[in-house]
Amino acid sequence: MPTKPQDVVVALKLSLIDGRQAYADLGRSLGMSASEVHAAVGRLHLARLLDPETMQVRRASLEEFIIHGVAYAFPASPGEVTRGMPTAWAASPMAQRIKAADALPPVWPDPDGTIRGVSVEPLYASVPGAARRDPALYQLLALIDALRFGRARERAIAEKEIGQRLGFPRHR
Repeated sequence: MPTKPQDVVVALKLSLIDGRQAYADLGRSLGMSASEVHAAVGRLHLARLLDPETMQVRRASLEEFIIHGVAYAFPASPGEVTRGMPTAWAASPMAQRIKAADALPPVWPDPDGTIRGVSVEPLYASVPGAARRDPALYQLLALIDALRFGRARERAIAEKEIGQRLGFPRHR
């Protein structure tokens, strides 16, 4: 069973929490149903990214998948101009480090968004809402987008930031 984009969202959330959490609670925080979260956990287990007994993310495996696989498995490309929520280098923490001259910022299309920019499809439809509810998850998802469609400089910064936030082995 192939990994789906929402599995990355679930893995990131599991990386941020301590201990087990009910599928229904995870689903509410991510804007997914309990059954969607359960299926994602099953796929993460099959992909060897999660220990099913402890529900702990296997950090070294997740690091390898995020850094070397996400951009190929779930590519993104800028679309039309829309209102949305900043992502990639337009969102924190990269916004403080990278200043795009005159280009419109990348955004997830979102009717509640406050920024006009170039649309980028999020990993999963519920990502903007989940990001609003969890600032740490928002930063990780925005950094993932920098890996999905950024240039070499943005990807290098995102890789380092993600590694530090998730305590990946190479970044400890």
